Amino acid sequence: MRLINIGFGNMIAAERIVAVVSPDSAPVKRLVQEARDAHRIVDATQGRRTRAVVVTDSDHVVLSAIQPETVASRAGSREAAVPTEEKEI
Repeated sequence: MRLINIGFGNMIAAERIVAVVSPDSAPVKRLVQEARDAHRIVDATQGRRTRAVVVTDSDHVVLSAIQPETVASRAGSREAAVPTEEKEI
């Protein structure tokens, strides 16, 4: 499993990311509000302005204070990802 830094020490599993979008459009604002109402939102902005909205395969929505391009580049590169060892059961 690879973890992607989405800002301020917060990490997300790279395999779970479906989309990384800007929060400016009306459909994305609606998506965020619906996730908030359904308690499926994770606010990782640390009180700062939301600049990226990450949608996961479990329909959770993660808010990040870093640019969508930065999140996408970190998801695509090996340097920004933090590899974790998987334990055998």
